[in-house]
Amino acid sequence: MSHELLWIPSEERIMNSNVSRFMRMLKERHAFEGKTFHDLWKWSVADPDNFWDAIWDFGEIIGEKGERISNKAEKFWEHRYFPDAKLNFAENFLKRRDNSPAIIFWGEEKVRKILSWKDLYDSVAKTAYALKKLGIGKGDIVGGYVANMPETTIAALASISIGATWASCSPDFGIPGALDRFGQVKPKVFFAVDGYYYKGKIFDNLEKIKNVVNQVQSIEKTVIIPYIKSGMPAGNRTETIMFDDFMGKDEAPELIFEKFPSTHPVYVLFTSGTTGVPKCIVHGAVGTLLQHKKEQLLHCDIKPDDRVFYFTTCSWMMWNWATSVLSQNATLMQYEGLPLFPKPDILFDMADSCGMTFFGTSAKYLDTLLKTDANPMKTHKLDKLRTIGSTGSPLCAEAFEFVYAKIKKDVHLNSFSGGTDIISSFVMGNPISPVYSGEMQGFGLGMNVKVYGPNQEEMPVGQQGELTCISPFASQPIKFWNDEGNKKLIHSYFENFENCWCHGDWIELTEHDGVFISGRADAVLNPSGVRIGTAEIYAQVQKIEEVLECCAVGQQWDNDERVILFVTLRNGLTLDDDLKKRIKTVIRDNATPRHVPSKIIQVRGVPKTNNGKLVEVAVKNVIHGREVVNKDSIEDPSLLEEFKNIPELQED
Repeated sequence: MSHELLWIPSEERIMNSNVSRFMRMLKERHAFEGKTFHDLWKWSVADPDNFWDAIWDFGEIIGEKGERISNKAEKFWEHRYFPDAKLNFAENFLKRRDNSPAIIFWGEEKVRKILSWKDLYDSVAKTAYALKKLGIGKGDIVGGYVANMPETTIAALASISIGATWASCSPDFGIPGALDRFGQVKPKVFFAVDGYYYKGKIFDNLEKIKNVVNQVQSIEKTVIIPYIKSGMPAGNRTETIMFDDFMGKDEAPELIFEKFPSTHPVYVLFTSGTTGVPKCIVHGAVGTLLQHKKEQLLHCDIKPDDRVFYFTTCSWMMWNWATSVLSQNATLMQYEGLPLFPKPDILFDMADSCGMTFFGTSAKYLDTLLKTDANPMKTHKLDKLRTIGSTGSPLCAEAFEFVYAKIKKDVHLNSFSGGTDIISSFVMGNPISPVYSGEMQGFGLGMNVKVYGPNQEEMPVGQQGELTCISPFASQPIKFWNDEGNKKLIHSYFENFENCWCHGDWIELTEHDGVFISGRADAVLNPSGVRIGTAEIYAQVQKIEEVLECCAVGQQWDNDERVILFVTLRNGLTLDDDLKKRIKTVIRDNATPRHVPSKIIQVRGVPKTNNGKLVEVAVKNVIHGREVVNKDSIEDPSLLEEFKNIPELQED
């Protein structure tokens, strides 16, 4: 693992950061004497009630705290912060009413749009009024089959403002994938985009919308968001109306922000569903808002009037996370389409054109830039850019180094990891600590994370184990949908270790108080009983110029497990014995002999979820002849055919 020091924040940056201001507040309130971010983390997990109370105040949350900071429940999953609080989640996003930009939207090269804070408020108010006239309110689900665009944000905030719960997926999902999601939560009103652009091509969604609406009997009204301007679906079962007509032409009414309880559900998020029907995870108002305030203000240093971008779809929790920048009075920047089209550096054009201060993306995107020899440092100014965020999968050391060599030298590379399960992160960066190659900077504030071995023993620095959170945190899910007695929730997170959240990531601590994530625990390799994280192999294969992508899985063989490495090569190249030998040598020399794959096999491509995560478990199922369910969550399901009936896998 590389430990090269890549960036040290300046004293001026440290002093002007939100987190330094927060630490000064804690010194006055609680005589906090810590100097480093790690000191702050230790205090936050030692005194969580005072920590989360301080986050409420520092984040200037609009609402009533109530008398208790926590309910002190003994069972982890029943613990709640601010159990007596009342607030309106959407009210915290709509404080501004001026004419400066609230949302800046680019849809490939086809569409450009700016929505002011006043326009955002008025549009939310009109949409909320229209929903209320339909009788929508507390206890109802509003669904979105939608693109990452301003109308989606308006529909979500309008729904939440009147007490409904928002649940969405992106329009590239096929009919089975959409039905797996909306069929479970049963929305009453259904917002759907008419289509989308991807790589310059037009994809019409009207037929899919009709099929979903006709099969989800709970839907009472369909609202079409015009993007490709394809019109209305023919033969829709429900009354169907265009978005502008739904809002109406009248002057916007004043929004009435009813206060709802702390655990009032604001979002249902869906897991990727590659190992079964997607789980429907319900997230509450106070926990979600507290956690996003903490992460965006303290870990990401987002300030009013910043321009914050995260490349995401409406199927990924980063869409919900990004929407929360509005609650920091920052401008939300949205991009819909292929982030490399119509030119590979289109997002950097957007950064320069719009004054982007925070550039959020996936590890997959940065790795793609690395492989295509992009050099934004030479082609773009990026003078406003302070932070680059990366998540979705572990970011390799080479990608860390690429950011500082080819994008910007003085930038905070903030690599983080969490999940749909917690609508946030367990591991994050921070703006006042150094960045080392290949390492995430540390655990999230208030997240009492330990690295546990199989017997619930704490693992020392440099040794791998399960990412386990031993204390309740603000954004743990309220519940799973239709989960009587929390049976599914308990099974998912609390069966490995007693009363501890086991997240399913395989991690280790570094000597800098940082974190290295090896991969998902369910994809960990286990040759001869030695557990190996796949990211350790990927970090070495990244060094081989001929390899574009790779995927490592374990194959059951001769009463043991052997490591199989699948590789995708640059165009026109063929895997030969010389290249296999070089790959194995690099892995052996930089990791261990146990990391060296038994077989290296060339494939056309490796399957990923729509959010860019490798689906190693799906590949493992295919090579063992097991069924892969919910292929709709995979970006290109046809790639799974590559892994069927491979002759080499039947040989020693």
